[in-house]
Amino acid sequence: MKTMPSPRLCLAVLSGAAFLFSGCSKKADNKTNYTRAINDYYNAHPLCLWEEPVKFPVQADTSDTSKTAPYDALVDQGLLVRTSDEKTKLLVIDKQVTNYDLSDKGRSAWTSDPQQPGYGNFCYGHKKVQGIDSSTPATSEEGATTQVTYHTTVADTPAWVNAPETQNAYPNLHAALAGPQPAEAILIDTHSGWQVGRIQPPRSS
Repeated sequence: MKTMPSPRLCLAVLSGAAFLFSGCSKKADNKTNYTRAINDYYNAHPLCLWEEPVKFPVQADTSDTSKTAPYDALVDQGLLVRTSDEKTKLLVIDKQVTNYDLSDKGRSAWTSDPQQPGYGNFCYGHKKVQGIDSSTPATSEEGATTQVTYHTTVADTPAWVNAPETQNAYPNLHAALAGPQPAEAILIDTHSGWQVGRIQPPRSS
């Protein structure tokens, strides 16, 4: 004869299932969901070489190393090709210029700007949450907010980014890749779960 489970056992099973559902829900206020929300944001906002999209080909005064050195570093990594030319004015040679354009390798690494045809950038990876340090109290109610402090690393960097010549020519690369970086974000609990409302500079200690 089969016996019916006791009410106390049924309650325990239901409570356990509710706990598991809450833990897996994207709306629960926990580190797993905060990490997922921040990483989703970073995946949609890759790190790129220049702050604004640029357009190739470009010309630079050959005698101005401050202008040519950054492009030359990318030539060394096979992303650009370089040719020399003479810029003339009223049929008189004015100055020597260097032309830079995307190489075949560069085109495969190039990220086009959909808003500006012909413009783009060299993007080199994404920030990724290494660990959540703290968060302000929150609930799982829609519209709730929390301020999260955490550390990031950079994932999926191509070989050309790690070359000393590239990092010397672009100091922002060295700073971005120099170990875990502190960061802060405001997260909002939406109908679809926690999402980044704003990434903000970390407070100075």
